[in-house]
Amino acid sequence: MPQIPSDTRGIVAPGDLVRHVDFQRIPAPLDLAGLVDWFWSVRWDLPMGFTHRQRLVAHPAVNISVGIAPPPGENPPPGPYPLRAVVNGVTTTLTTRALSGSGWNIAAKTTVGGFGAWVDDVAALNDDVRPIDEQLGLDGAALSDGVAGVGLDEGVALLGEALLGVLERRDAQRVSTARQVAEVASVADRDRSVRTVADLAAYAGVTVRTLQRMFGAYAGVSPTWVIRRFRLIDAAELVREGQAVDWSVVATDLGYADQAHLTRDFTATIGQSPAAYAKAQRQDPRQAPAP
Repeated sequence: MPQIPSDTRGIVAPGDLVRHVDFQRIPAPLDLAGLVDWFWSVRWDLPMGFTHRQRLVAHPAVNISVGIAPPPGENPPPGPYPLRAVVNGVTTTLTTRALSGSGWNIAAKTTVGGFGAWVDDVAALNDDVRPIDEQLGLDGAALSDGVAGVGLDEGVALLGEALLGVLERRDAQRVSTARQVAEVASVADRDRSVRTVADLAAYAGVTVRTLQRMFGAYAGVSPTWVIRRFRLIDAAELVREGQAVDWSVVATDLGYADQAHLTRDFTATIGQSPAAYAKAQRQDPRQAPAP
């Protein structure tokens, strides 16, 4: 049985993913440190007539991808789909990818705030997909053909080199600030004690208003939204692992009016209520975490 990756945060029912899709993560090169979290690759070849629908709770990040894949949605138009290079903005809702036939994608997942090094208006991309030519000024057709014609490692290298080429033409101060925002956001990701914007502003040594401006300019979403998204992803992972979650405490910590508001937010984000998601994970042993 394929093993579930050790870090499955943001993948709803990861056991389903590894049964149907070859999923890999590749470390980002040092030149992109602080701006790109990692590169990732998916490849699938499914039986005729079978469709795998994978739900995803996106991290508050941008993905720059090259591949042959359907657009997001439960029921995308029938393929075949073209080879293309695109920029996927921050996704603020639950996303479903309906995979059938065969296809692949190689992508760079930015850090939270990292994409602000490449563009001046990250928020304009939220919940949108745009050609890489339009967004980054790259030759998308040439990049796509290059990545398609080589193996995974070489394809990742080509995409990374293209991103570095754009970065070298950007304002150095903006690139530096993007890395600073990403470092602050990473605290919200890895430190579960961070519950409020004030917590994060204290770490950054800036006022709440300054932090809000920085996140708006570089991440495209507010720090409050980022914190809540990370904590909801954490809660979903704890449920998947079979750990007890005190939802009333989580609701209070995250500033929800009551547990019911948190439950509605969790359901909208994950696609199931906390109880239903926990039950689904218990019923399918293939959803168990990797050892």
